[in-house]
Amino acid sequence: MSEADQIKEEVGWLKLVFAALIAIEVSLIGWLAQNYATAQTLIVVGAFVTVVALSLGIVWVNRTAFRRMRQLRDL
Repeated sequence: MSEADQIKEEVGWLKLVFAALIAIEVSLIGWLAQNYATAQTLIVVGAFVTVVALSLGIVWVNRTAFRRMRQLRDL
């Protein structure tokens, strides 16, 4: 497998991970919006921390994908 094909496969995988993280984060934010007043404080705090962690993961995946695309362009 050539390096270009390997990078394309990695970018495809990163797109899948990116979409999954977005879907999970949107669902969790929706749950928080509906249940923050009735849920236990510890669960709300945990969900908020998870949203922040997912946001950081999304940024990391996005930057990694763009870095790999730039490498592909430079080949």
